[in-house]
Amino acid sequence: MMAVKDSLDVLQGRWKLPILLSLRYGNKRFMEISREVNGITDKVLSKELKELEMNQLITRTIHATFPPTVEYAITDHGNSLDNVISALRDWGLQHRKQIIGK
Repeated sequence: MMAVKDSLDVLQGRWKLPILLSLRYGNKRFMEISREVNGITDKVLSKELKELEMNQLITRTIHATFPPTVEYAITDHGNSLDNVISALRDWGLQHRKQIIGK
């Protein structure tokens, strides 16, 4: 039970999984993530990115440019969620079929 609680604590909220999905296909800058994750505010995105970084699911790299360029990338630990995300997708498809009938 504790392991499930830990998992839910790390992934809780509306935005963490969409952010991770955005980063699955390559490194991105803040505004690229913001555009891909529809409806998220910059303030919430910033908070979620910090939490994902704290949990070692993403990395934040500052490039020595002027002005500094910040890039986010998913870590190997973040990629270890692939099976979880696939299972959620599969369940969501089954649930939609059950509820909506499509």
